[in-house]
Parts: sequence; structure tokens; C-alpha cells
Amino acid sequence: MGASGETGAPFPHVRVGGEARERGRAYGAAAAERVARSVEAYREVFAHYAGWDWSRVREEAALYEEPIKAYGAKYMDELRGIAEGAGLELVDVLAINVRTEVMFAAQARQAGRLPSECSAFAVLPEASADGHTLVGQNWDWLPHCFDTVVVLEAEQDDGPNFVTVVEAGLLAKTGMNSSGLGLVTNALVTAADRGEPAVPFHVLLRAILDAHNASDALAALQRSKRSSSANYLIAHRDGLAVDVEAVPGDFRRLFLVFPEDGVLLHTNHFLSQLPVTDVSVWSMPDSPFRLERMRRAVRERGPKLSLEDFRELLGDHANHPSGVCCHPDPRLVPLERSATVASVLMDLDAMRMWVADGFPCRTPYRELDCSELLAKPSPVAAPNAKDD
Repeated sequence: MGASGETGAPFPHVRVGGEARERGRAYGAAAAERVARSVEAYREVFAHYAGWDWSRVREEAALYEEPIKAYGAKYMDELRGIAEGAGLELVDVLAINVRTEVMFAAQARQAGRLPSECSAFAVLPEASADGHTLVGQNWDWLPHCFDTVVVLEAEQDDGPNFVTVVEAGLLAKTGMNSSGLGLVTNALVTAADRGEPAVPFHVLLRAILDAHNASDALAALQRSKRSSSANYLIAHRDGLAVDVEAVPGDFRRLFLVFPEDGVLLHTNHFLSQLPVTDVSVWSMPDSPFRLERMRRAVRERGPKLSLEDFRELLGDHANHPSGVCCHPDPRLVPLERSATVASVLMDLDAMRMWVADGFPCRTPYRELDCSELLAKPSPVAAPNAKDD
């Protein structure tokens, strides 16, 4: 486990601006050591889960370049820039950006175990203590990520500004943007996850952070064939939220779940009826128990919920070590152990974000000052939009 996970040392901040390739270069250069660490770690991870050496990984990763370029050329420009800034070849950076497609396709084929992933939530104004839209999650993944996560802040001429908590070298993960949109996410896996080249998960996350409203975000998931299953929990300060459960394929394989009593909760299995087999609970058997713990906590703490409620909820250890706050299981081989690498809370009305740089049970949340970055006006803001 890296130093951040042991000590709660803050993840590095990277601030970038300019055109896509320029942003990528600045990102890659600022996080070069962590990008290199990520590439090195995934050499071992891909060998373990898919049985591929790095030359095979590079061959497979290269097949995603054309689908990404067709979906959004600027995303390939950003990836190219990251590689240039970090002093790596493009295909190496592309490989870590398709890590979900490589690993989850391998597990779908083998019906094996995966590291636990995330516990996510959204709370609409009618259910929140201060009338704001709240969103957040624990992000659980491989412990090497304690040494690879960065907080990326981006100023864009061609879209909203955004902040994302992400593995160095990847385009995006959990985050929020200047148009009032917040994004959290969960891994899912089905029998349809075969690693067929299309638009990968982390590119779609990045595209959602370019959205100005909830329907733009949904359209980003609809407009091209997706390579992997995933869950996208999208909220907006207008008081909207939707959970989009996606199966590989086109717009016909998106399944929407809306809030109940102003609350959305999601972990790592499908809540919708699917035309394919959900492998998620087999691969991540802690998922239903984490979801039930979150539901129980919401019932007990409601009907009005605050981020303080979720600070406590996200530190829950029931079913330890595979609880909502996840700790490495010593019974598993190291490459199959999971940990809550980061916990993120967002208030979309106040444009405030808090990050626990490690286990939320013992790591204090620190507030990120996003007010300047996220003050950029939205071109589609309502006339009576809130200014706070």
C-alpha cells in the first residue's frame, strides 16, 4: 500500500488549461511519475486477470484508437498529449484507459472474482437537509492506486471546466463541472462484456463531464457503441438525478433508474431487468450487502439527509473487510485485494467538493476550493439559476 493510503497524505493536484492536446501534455508532465507507476502496475494486473503480457495488451489497446477518435477526436488528442507529457508511448496510456475493458472482459469469460468497486449516492433537494443536490461515493479499487490518484482540474475553451478525482493518466472518474453536473460511477459486468473495441468506460466518463445538463450527459452515452458495462450516476444542481445502467452496445442497452423519495443509491450490480446475464454479483459478491447497508442508513437518518450523514455512512465496516469502507482482505492474493482508495462528496449547488485521501473511516475529508474553477457560466443555465 502506498504512502497516501497509510498516512492520508493529500493526492497531488494538477491544474491544466488550453486546447485538448495542450491540456493533456500539462497533465502528463505534472503527473509523470504517477502515470508511469500506473502503467507499471497494470502490467501485473493485466497479466493476472487476462493472462496477457504487455505486448498483447498494447495490441489490444491499439484497437480502441479508432472508436475513440470517431466518438470524439479531442479525447484522442488529450490521450496523445498525456503520453507526450509523461514521456510514454501513446499505446501505453491508451492501455491504462481501457483497463476496465481488459479486466472485466476477462472476468466475464472466466466468471471469476474482481476487486470490489464503488458505493455511490445522490440526494435531491427535497430529501437534503439544506435543499441542495448532493452526490458522492467511495471509490474502491486496487491498493496500488493510493500511489497513482490525482485531483485533476481542467479549464476548457470548448466545454465546461471540471474537477475529477482520477488515476493518473486516465481521462476522468468521479467529478463535477462548472455547468452544475456531478458524476459518480460503479463498475458492472455482464456476460456481454467481451472486450470488443468500441468507446471505453473512461472516455465516456470524460464525455459526461463535458455535458451541460442531464440530457446532454445521457446523450453522451447514447451516441456511439459502448465497449463495456458500467453504471453512471448523474446529478445536476437543477435537482435532477438519474442512474444509467449500461450494457455493451448502443442506445438500446441503457437502463434508467430514477430516485425514490429523492434518493439514489447504487453499488456494483444491476437493479434493472436485463436482456443479458448479470455477472456482477458473482464477481463482486459484497455489492448487495453494501447497498443494503446504505439503504438502511438512509432510512434511519432520513427524511432529510446531509453530507455529514454520508461521511459516517461511507465509513461503515459491516461485512468487514468488504464493507462500504473497504479494506484489503488478507485471505486474497495481493492483486485481488480491494481498498477504498478515495471518498468524494459534492454539493452541486455550492460547487464544493470534499475528498478523503484514503480510507474514510480514519482519513479526514478536506475541502477542495473549486469556486474559481467552477464559476464559468453555463451557456444553458436557467434565467433564475442559483449563483451560490
